[in-house]
Amino acid sequence: MSTTENPNAPAHPNGNGRRRNLLLLALLAVLGAAGYSGYWFAYARHYQSTDDAYVSSDIVQVTSEVPGTVIAVHADDTQNVQREQALLELDPADAKVAMSQAEANLARAVRAVRTLFAQSGQLRAQIAERETELKRADNDYRRRAGLLSDGAVSNEELAHAKDNIAQLRAALAAAREQLNATAAQIDGTTVPTHPQVLAAEAAVRDAALALRRTRIAAPLAGVVARRSVQVGQRVAPGTPLMAVVPLDDVWVDANFKEVQLQNMRVGQPVTLRADLYGGGMEYHGKLAGLSAGSGTAFALLPAQNASGNWIKIVQRVPVRIVLDPQELKSHPLRVGLSMTARVDVRDTSGALIAEQVRNRPLPSQPSLADDPEVEARIARIVSANAGGAMVAGLNSLGSP
Repeated sequence: MSTTENPNAPAHPNGNGRRRNLLLLALLAVLGAAGYSGYWFAYARHYQSTDDAYVSSDIVQVTSEVPGTVIAVHADDTQNVQREQALLELDPADAKVAMSQAEANLARAVRAVRTLFAQSGQLRAQIAERETELKRADNDYRRRAGLLSDGAVSNEELAHAKDNIAQLRAALAAAREQLNATAAQIDGTTVPTHPQVLAAEAAVRDAALALRRTRIAAPLAGVVARRSVQVGQRVAPGTPLMAVVPLDDVWVDANFKEVQLQNMRVGQPVTLRADLYGGGMEYHGKLAGLSAGSGTAFALLPAQNASGNWIKIVQRVPVRIVLDPQELKSHPLRVGLSMTARVDVRDTSGALIAEQVRNRPLPSQPSLADDPEVEARIARIVSANAGGAMVAGLNSLGSP
C-alpha cells in the first residue's frame, strides 16, 4: 500500500546544517580577528601611513632688479637650465650711458680734489710771501718812526707805512683762513681716499651693477616654470618673470592625523610610492621634520572655533620627508604629485624638533659687488686723473 505526501505539509529546515554554518562563520570571524590582531601587534602598529602626501619643492622666482625692456628670452617653460645660465636680457643702452656718465663724474671728482691739494700748496706759498712782506713793512715803519724827530720823514709817510702794515696783516689773515678752509676739505685724506672721490667711485659701482643686472641668469639649476615675460615687454624691478624649480632636491609633505604623531621622530625611515610610477617604484627617505602647526593654523582663513557651534575635527599636521637623491635622479618627480607614505616609528630615539631638514643647502648667490674688473677700471680712472697729487706727502697740512 503506497502512501502519498501531503503537499500542504510545512517544511522542516535542517536545523543542524544551519547551526553548523553559523558556527563556521563565527569561527572564521574569530580567526580573522585573531589574525589581524597578531598582524597589528607584530607589524602594523609600528607603521603610520597616509595617502594625503604630495611632492613639494622650492619655487625660485626670477625677477628683475632694474627697469628695462626685454630684448631676448633664452629659456622657456619645461626647459632644464643650469646655474648662471642666461635666462633673459634687458636692453643695456640706458645702463651703458649711466656707466659712462658715472666714470666721467669720477674723473671730474678726482681732478677737483687734485685742485684742492694744489690750492693748499699755493696758499702756503702766499702765506710765506705775505709774512715776508709784513716783516719788511714792519722794519720800514720802525726805521721811519726813528727819523720822524729829525724831520726826514713826514707824518703822512709814516701813516702810510702803518696802514700798509695793517693791510698786509689782513691779507695774511685772509690767506691763513683760506688755507684752513682748504685744509678742512682735504685734511686726513689723499686723492683716492677723499670723500668726493669715494662717492664718485660708489656711483661707478652702482652703474656697473645696473649694467650687469641687464643679464638675468638662473640662480640655481632646475626646470623653468611659469614664464610670463615676452620679448619687447617693459619690466619694472621686482616683476615676476619666471620661476626655476630644482627637481633634484624635492621633498614630500605628508599630512598625518594628529593621532598618528605620537611616536614620530626625526630620522625615522619612510617608504613612499608615487601615483606617477604606480606600485612598481618605491622611494626611500627619512622623516626630516614636523610642521610647527596644523594645516588649518596656517590657512588664509583659519577656523574660529571660539565662535558659533563647535565640532571637533581631527587635525592634520604636515610632515616633511626627504628622499634619496639617487632614486630621484633615476625617477624624477614633479611638484604637486600624489604620494603614499609609510613611516617606520619603531625607533623613537630621534629628536622631536628638526635642526636641519635638507639633504644639501640651497647654493648661496655670489655678490655682484665683488667685481675685480670694475675695481681695476676705477683704479685706472683715479690714477690717470690724480697725477702727482696721489703722493701721500700732500696730505700733511697745517697752519703756519
